[in-house]
Amino acid sequence: MKKSTFLRITLVLPLALLFLLTANAQIKPIIGVAGIAHESNSFSSQLTTLDLFDYKQGESQEELAKKFFSFANSQTISSGYIEGSKRFGLELYPTVVTRARPMGPVTDNAFNTIMDEIIKQLKAGPKLDGILLNLHGAMVVESYPSGDEEIVKRVREAFGPKMPIIVTHDFHANVTPELVEYSNVLITFKENPHLDTFDRGLQAAKIMAEMVKEGVKPTQAIVKAPMVYNIVYQSTYSNPLLPITTESKEMEKNDKILAVSVSGGYQYADVPWMGPSVIVVTDNDPELAQKEAQRLSDKLWATRHETVLDSPQPAEAVKMAMEHEGRPVVLIDMGDNIGGGSTGDSSFLLEELIKQGAQGWVMVIADPEAYAVAEKAGIGNDFDFEVGGKTDDMHGKPVRIKGHVRSLNVGRYLETEVRHGGGRYWNMGHTAVIQLDGSTLDEPNLVLLTTLASSPNSAHQLISNGVYVKRQKIIVAKGNIAPRAAYEPFASKLIQVDSPGSTAVNPSWFTFKRARKGMFGMGDY
Repeated sequence: MKKSTFLRITLVLPLALLFLLTANAQIKPIIGVAGIAHESNSFSSQLTTLDLFDYKQGESQEELAKKFFSFANSQTISSGYIEGSKRFGLELYPTVVTRARPMGPVTDNAFNTIMDEIIKQLKAGPKLDGILLNLHGAMVVESYPSGDEEIVKRVREAFGPKMPIIVTHDFHANVTPELVEYSNVLITFKENPHLDTFDRGLQAAKIMAEMVKEGVKPTQAIVKAPMVYNIVYQSTYSNPLLPITTESKEMEKNDKILAVSVSGGYQYADVPWMGPSVIVVTDNDPELAQKEAQRLSDKLWATRHETVLDSPQPAEAVKMAMEHEGRPVVLIDMGDNIGGGSTGDSSFLLEELIKQGAQGWVMVIADPEAYAVAEKAGIGNDFDFEVGGKTDDMHGKPVRIKGHVRSLNVGRYLETEVRHGGGRYWNMGHTAVIQLDGSTLDEPNLVLLTTLASSPNSAHQLISNGVYVKRQKIIVAKGNIAPRAAYEPFASKLIQVDSPGSTAVNPSWFTFKRARKGMFGMGDY
């Protein structure tokens, strides 16, 4: 061999090897992302139809990807997936990731239409190394008590037993044992209010990377205590759940444990597996998973006697708020919990505030008809119309209010802090603030009319409409645990109100047909 040829080989060969190694290092596992998230209230009079999802038929994968990655700067599950893909060397392939606000069960048409598109999109893309499913965990479909289980089942059937599938759920998930069997890993939010959504998405991405790049083999176990963990006591920042949540975090410090989840369950879904769950995921140690899941579930069961209901009804709650010296007092209207699938137009507390002559209160009512009247009247002009109680007969009757239109607004706002669910951009539809006759600038009685029902996860719902929340004597928040993250930092007192409605906290107000019988907290059912 000539010397010049030898030199060329010795120079080119290392460069070729370097190129191959670099190219190989740049090949990232491709992870499909999909999801249908919905919290379905079996007792709601409003079915959730296809048009209520933020879903458009016929969107290309490029359009879906653009929409998905727009959540990168939020604090949601999606943003956790996105950041995790960067940290742990994954390439995400987003398909349909959609949701609708909590309402009644999802129609078969909506569910099947979206699911068909998800499977189609996942199949049409590059060869996938894994799939992340962003689900809620409490979706009820007309033909499926657990819509979430059906989603995971269909994805598993489409991609076979070897495809790594990791599912993320809301804290209020009603987890079925079958869903745990269909998935490799299930992770639920640990915190309620949901301030750890980003962290759970990040955790899911990390475990996915460990599966597809390092050969980790998750095994998981689920244990469900025979009880309903009433939503009144589902704050993970106070007793009785705080020690359980703390323990779940401590357990994950064990190198053999990949994830520990405690879901509080969702008591408004009349389904066989309604109620709390403990899911422990280990690295190829099924005995440890079962043992630790049972141990933590036993701790959960031991707190059952601390979950006995003791909340005032509307008349008493208003009286308590008026007599309290500090401000603001937040009345949490639990029977009209928008985040739990209610209507947002319950009038029971509005009626009591007027009846008892309360001063300095503010309340949000979802009422497109009343907003239209305010818009027609114009800013500064008189308003005289019935508001609230128009969706069904579960949430009171319309209440006539008189006053003037204080403002009209677009109804969109920004929340920069981490609040329930991690959302950043919010939309209430068009809004109108009505100041009632008999109130003053010092003690204004205000009704904020919205065209869309919007959960009170942020005080900016009111602030963006010119309401000085810290000066108000009484604030009505139509929620349950979610408003705590918004109002606890400055509220003088929070009162959870045992108000009627489709999200009433006492199960005895409802007729259950499919839930397991004999569970603690379900009365005589």
